Amino acid sequence: MVEIHTLAEFDGHVDRVRSLDATVVQGVDLSDRTHEILRLSCVGGTFLGCRLVGEALEHVVGGGAVVFPRLPDVPFDPYRPHLYRQGELLDGWVPGDSASFDDDALDSRIYAWSARHPKGRPAPVLDALAQRLHDHAIDDALGAHLDGHSDVVAVMGGHAITRRDPAFRLVADLGRAMTREGWLVATGGGPGAMEAANLGACLAPYPDAALDDALRLLRDETDYRNTDPYLRAGASVLDRFPDGAESLAVPTWFYGHEPTNQFATHVAKYFANSIREDGLLAIATRGVVFSSGSAGTTQEVFQDATQNHYGVFGTVSPMVFLDRTFWNDTLPAEPLLRTLAGERPYAAMIGSADTAEEAMAFLRAHPPVEI
Repeated sequence: MVEIHTLAEFDGHVDRVRSLDATVVQGVDLSDRTHEILRLSCVGGTFLGCRLVGEALEHVVGGGAVVFPRLPDVPFDPYRPHLYRQGELLDGWVPGDSASFDDDALDSRIYAWSARHPKGRPAPVLDALAQRLHDHAIDDALGAHLDGHSDVVAVMGGHAITRRDPAFRLVADLGRAMTREGWLVATGGGPGAMEAANLGACLAPYPDAALDDALRLLRDETDYRNTDPYLRAGASVLDRFPDGAESLAVPTWFYGHEPTNQFATHVAKYFANSIREDGLLAIATRGVVFSSGSAGTTQEVFQDATQNHYGVFGTVSPMVFLDRTFWNDTLPAEPLLRTLAGERPYAAMIGSADTAEEAMAFLRAHPPVEI
């Protein structure tokens, strides 16, 4: 099945094939293509959130196509064909205006829309449909984006790590090393350890001293709840180092009070946190590194372990605990996981490290194994 996401793709496809049979057209304004559409067969076609005028709409429906209409009064595109670009969710934020992020940024407006209804209770049908359609579109866009990436490594960790913490520097060093290795770094897209990994990935093309410079620019704004200066510090790093390397963030509006971190070049933001968490771990085929965290990070440890334990995706990928003292004494998840693994294949894929170099050495020595 052919997928079309732009008017140029539509025109090229029609010129080549002269048919819209078994074709998915997503989010394209076709109001100026009525004449062309009326001459085409549309059997098995699907139109997601497209603009179709009068006769064109009647023609595609009558010809056997399925049409999903645009939904009114939502602050996002439920049928978006691409991941969010770097900075897109900050559209509307005016640096220096302390209220503009909460009031005007796209990120905040979408969160406010989704938070109108209590968590844990079903949203009204149209709102729920809009969210599901959006998350499906993000799934589709993420799959297309990852087609060119064979090695994805995820970095998980808590948002409580501040930009001044040694752990922040450690995770940033690791994100940089992974990117230089040719791996795509993916995180949960929030502050703390997640921001650190995306920052390190961003600075991979620059000399090592660039990370020192970036941390100096960031160190005075450590509280993401003080949003405007926090974001302005991040923007100053991007201004200083505008040609950063690619990385991925996979955040959620379930935790919408946290701004999406600024250093990922591509953002797959979801409404459904469960889909987002499980999906982020599923795409991390090259392994997952767990920095220190709290309940959310601990949950992710055992979600990832479950995928390895049962061989859900036909492979076993490495799991690395970053900070041995934390994961063995403070929050002893590592010994519990080793007990759980027993003699299963993934027991040999569980590692621990205190430095970026140790983590990289374990990951290099333990590529994913098919089972």
